[in-house]
Amino acid sequence: MSVISKFLSVIMMIPALFGIYLEDANDTEAVYKENIASISFENNIETAIAQVDLYDLILEHYNSPLPEGKTEKKAIVIGYDGCRADALTYIADSPFGGINKMLKDGASCNLIYCGGVNYPAVNTQKTSTAPGWCSVLTGEWADKTGITGNGITKSLEYKTLLTTLTENQTIDSASFTTSWDGHFSTEDGTYNLEKAYCEKNNLNVSFNYCLEDIASASTVIKDIKSEDCSDFIFAIYEGTDHAGHAFGFSVHNPIYKAGFMLNDILAYNTVKAIEKRDTYETEDWLIIITSDHGGFGAGHGGPTIQERMTFIICNKEI
Repeated sequence: MSVISKFLSVIMMIPALFGIYLEDANDTEAVYKENIASISFENNIETAIAQVDLYDLILEHYNSPLPEGKTEKKAIVIGYDGCRADALTYIADSPFGGINKMLKDGASCNLIYCGGVNYPAVNTQKTSTAPGWCSVLTGEWADKTGITGNGITKSLEYKTLLTTLTENQTIDSASFTTSWDGHFSTEDGTYNLEKAYCEKNNLNVSFNYCLEDIASASTVIKDIKSEDCSDFIFAIYEGTDHAGHAFGFSVHNPIYKAGFMLNDILAYNTVKAIEKRDTYETEDWLIIITSDHGGFGAGHGGPTIQERMTFIICNKEI
């Protein structure tokens, strides 16, 4: 990884040592909406896409016919954990960022809502990490999956796309890479039962826990560089979430911006690795950058618009 990404990773560790939090009195709903209006989204807050619809988008990709000249389907979801939708105002200062690259290459850019229902209705699902990513991976809200918050282990009633696509042989392999241990590396990890199910049934689904984001990106890129990389890759980078909890979730916060820049540099390196594959020209790739939730103050989980709006950058039209 670049010297810049390593530097930003170190910066993310500083608040934990000093307990610094930068409060932003200007982070109002009105200012937030102004920020959103300044970004070239193809939809608006009122017409935001449901987070669970990403599941159908990914499934449709695999079930659709191969384009002419393509021989294999592959997909990757790159998650910016805790990234507010208005953080896309940063991309002008991120020329070597993943989002800027994808947009310049013609990607679509849309708003998504998390929390079960669109704003301003009161959310029916916590705007937290486990519920958000679980909705993306299962296509269901918490009332079905039971993942109403972090620290709850999901049953096998609603399996993720990682498992179902591999089990029904739509794909040969899948991988899930993260540096947050709450997904499958704690006693109450969200996907503990599913991980055990994949192992028991010899499904080619790898669950990779890394200590920090640069290690996560290195793991993902190593997979991508392999001759037969995973057919479905789910990778989460934590820079924005770490910065938000420590310094405050606000686009006016320079450390939150640093968290975004770290995510974005890692995403750029990830997408470039895909394009450098020897077989890239014959592969039909779906590439998505998205988020699980936003944030407000030093946290998330609640009903504010700053927590409720996320986004999807996609190399295919939605």
